[in-house]
Amino acid sequence: MKVYGTELKSRLFLGTAQYPSPAILAEAVRRSACEVVTVSLRREASNQRAGHDFWTLIRGLGVRVLPNTAGCHSAKEAVTTAHMAREVFGTPWIKLEVIRDDDTLQPDVFGLVEAAKLLTDEGFQVFPYTTEDLSVADRLLDAGCEVLMPWGSPIGSGRGLNNVYALRSLRARFPDLPLVIDAGLGLPSHAAQAMELGFDAVLLNTAVAKAGDPAAMAAAFALAVEAGHAGFQADPIEVREMAAASTPMLGTAFRS
Repeated sequence: MKVYGTELKSRLFLGTAQYPSPAILAEAVRRSACEVVTVSLRREASNQRAGHDFWTLIRGLGVRVLPNTAGCHSAKEAVTTAHMAREVFGTPWIKLEVIRDDDTLQPDVFGLVEAAKLLTDEGFQVFPYTTEDLSVADRLLDAGCEVLMPWGSPIGSGRGLNNVYALRSLRARFPDLPLVIDAGLGLPSHAAQAMELGFDAVLLNTAVAKAGDPAAMAAAFALAVEAGHAGFQADPIEVREMAAASTPMLGTAFRS
C-alpha cells in the first residue's frame, strides 16, 4: 500500500502504549513485522528521561513513526500538539485525533475537519481518526487528507467491526483511497474481516498490548491481516440466501 507517496509492505500499524515493558513492546513490533508505529507526544513530554529512553527504543526498531494527538479535545489543542510533534519527531505525518465524548472516545468530527484543514494547509500529511460517516469522509478529503482511519468500534473496546454496512459503503464510495481501520479490534479474526472487506490496513494497540502474550498476539494479527488481504484479492463468492450444490447433479439417481 502507498500513503502520502510512501510505499509500505506491511498492512499492520501498531500502537506503542500500555505494554508491560519496553522489551515486550520491542518484541511485539518485531513479531508483527509492522513498519509504522504510533507514538504519543504527551508521553514524550510527560517525563523527559522516560521520553528519551522511549524514543531511543523506537528509533532502534527501524520503523516509521506516526505521532498522534491522543487526548486532544479541540481543534486548537490538536493543531498545537501537531506542531510540537513535528518538531520532536521530525515528520510531517500526524495521526489526528480530536475527541468529543469521553465515554466512547468518539471523534469530534467538526473539530477534526477544522484541524485537518489547518494542518494540511501547513504541509502536514494527516491521518484522521474518524467515524465511518460518508459526509465526514467527504469533508476530510476536501480538507486535503489523502488517507482516512475510520473506527471499527470504540477505542480499546475489542468489539471488532460494529457497523459493517457503513464500512462497506465507505470502501465502495472511495475505492482507491487508502483506508485504515483504527480502533476497536480485539481478535485477529476482526482484522481479517476488515481486510476481507477491502480495507488497506489496520491499526492496533490495546488488543496487542493488553493480551496475555503481546508478542504472540502481534504475530497472530500479522498473519490475520495477510490472510484477510489475500482473501479479498482472490475475489470471494457472493453470499446467497439459498443453498447451491457444490457437487454436479448430472448422473445422480432421482429419489422416488
